Amino acid sequence: MASYSQYLGRTVTVQYRAGDILVPASGTFVADSGRSIFLEQHIEQRGKRSYFRWEIPYGYIQRIEEACEPRPPAEVPPAPAHPKRLATAAGGAAQTLTEAPAMRRLPHRHKTI
Repeated sequence: MASYSQYLGRTVTVQYRAGDILVPASGTFVADSGRSIFLEQHIEQRGKRSYFRWEIPYGYIQRIEEACEPRPPAEVPPAPAHPKRLATAAGGAAQTLTEAPAMRRLPHRHKTI
């Protein structure tokens, strides 16, 4: 059996067998007992902190790889102060774009029997 101690403290993704299916798991690699590996994932929901810990026996591991660090979301550029004008193909008339189209309420349709 392989030793996975080189992943200690790193974020990993593991694909392991659970019965007849392959299950993905990702988290921080926190321990290697020599027979199993342990992953841990910390989460916060509704202001309460908790964690999950997986024990995956060596024999069930199909693949393990170090996960890339997630990138912070790209910032959305601010909307321009003045609406842009685009020339339409027909007639060269100008059309004004607004920041976001307004949502329109659809008319209520009666059910037909």
